[in-house]
Amino acid sequence: MKSILVIGDIIVDNYLVGSIDRISPEAPVPIVKIDEESSVLGGAGNVINNLLAFGAKADIISVVGDNENFSIISKLLKDKNISTNHLILEKNRTLTIKTRVLSSNQQIVRYDKEDIKEISNSTSDKIIELFENILENYDIVILSDYGKGVLTEKVTKSIIKTANILNKKVLIDPKGYDYSKYSGAYLLTPNKKEASIVTNFDIDNKNLETAIHKLKSDYKLSISIITLSHDGIAVYNKDLKIFPTKTKEVYDVTGAGDTVIAAIAFKLAHQQTIEEAIEFANLAAGVVVGKTGVATATIDEIYAQQYNIKTKNEIKNIVDQLKKQNKKIVFTNGCFDILHLGHIKYLEKAKKAGDTLIIGINSDASVKRLKGKDRPINSEFDRSYLINSLKVVDYTVIFNEDTPYQLIKMIKPDVLVKGGDYNNKKVVGSDIVKTTKLIDFIEGKSTTELINKIKK
Repeated sequence: MKSILVIGDIIVDNYLVGSIDRISPEAPVPIVKIDEESSVLGGAGNVINNLLAFGAKADIISVVGDNENFSIISKLLKDKNISTNHLILEKNRTLTIKTRVLSSNQQIVRYDKEDIKEISNSTSDKIIELFENILENYDIVILSDYGKGVLTEKVTKSIIKTANILNKKVLIDPKGYDYSKYSGAYLLTPNKKEASIVTNFDIDNKNLETAIHKLKSDYKLSISIITLSHDGIAVYNKDLKIFPTKTKEVYDVTGAGDTVIAAIAFKLAHQQTIEEAIEFANLAAGVVVGKTGVATATIDEIYAQQYNIKTKNEIKNIVDQLKKQNKKIVFTNGCFDILHLGHIKYLEKAKKAGDTLIIGINSDASVKRLKGKDRPINSEFDRSYLINSLKVVDYTVIFNEDTPYQLIKMIKPDVLVKGGDYNNKKVVGSDIVKTTKLIDFIEGKSTTELINKIKK
């Protein structure tokens, strides 16, 4: 397993989630009745969150006050099974805490408590010494600079110099507009606004290449990157390449930058090319901005987006468009645990019943309830991907209920297809659709028989 070291400013993100029923009589502001409160690691801590979600091994070097703040950070790290051995204490240092109030997935207000003074010279020396002692244990280094005082010029320059001597890549999410302290890093990930100020260009399609090349040249970077929000990510190695965004619906961009740099580092640590790393980062960011608050993306969520496995909301929008085009929609469902000839022939016949074939895939939890604790053999993502790769299948969607009734109710297909073993039985959803079609299975072809054969 690859190991990644994160260095930077730890932040605590607090969330107060509730509902709004009335306006305050004291001022024209909404009253939020708080139903739920939670705290998560933010800043450099959120980079750690993302790395863990990808399945990486990660550690963090940061500075915390020698007060109750240490116990707050310590608990949040231990909850993630992250070592606190690399936390450096500094007397009376104030922890940055960002508190967000939300209602109906919308952020109402945010208030911050922080002190952004730089760490002391002696604390800087402790970070540098610690880094030099442990660097050989890690494959790649991320500097997550939130401008809260940990990544001083002295610390940052020393880290880059030491890492370069040992041929360790340093990836930096920069802050501020003086990038001289980042000179010699492998890459930086500024957004377009930040890059415009640093390069003194009002960046547009015409001068993007000039600006991104200037970043690479001025700061002696191996790779130059500018994130372009909904337009994707621009990369300059030997020439300019733009990787379009994979985002479908944006709820909250909080923490998306953390996801991007964590994703790039994760792939580079596994010896992937920068192009492969950027593609992965785009997919990961697309998942995260579709969630509320500081969020992460799992590998399965990322690959589900990459391989066209749809959410229920996405399927609803697709179905609405198909119906406007007068397409005949066919729906069937199943566990499809171990794909075999019987499944293929069944789905080929189902496809012939209409224009578009949508498959409902039972989630892992659903399969376990229906088939027992030893099933499924393959994960919901693996099963969905295999089914989705068949040329006769147009879309797959995972559902968590024991039956697909609610999914069928939402889709309202023209034809509902089930196996021949449902002859003289009630087919779930048959009361919703125009036509229910039963298709005979191939004798002797079933997942259960395959499993029994393997056991023997």
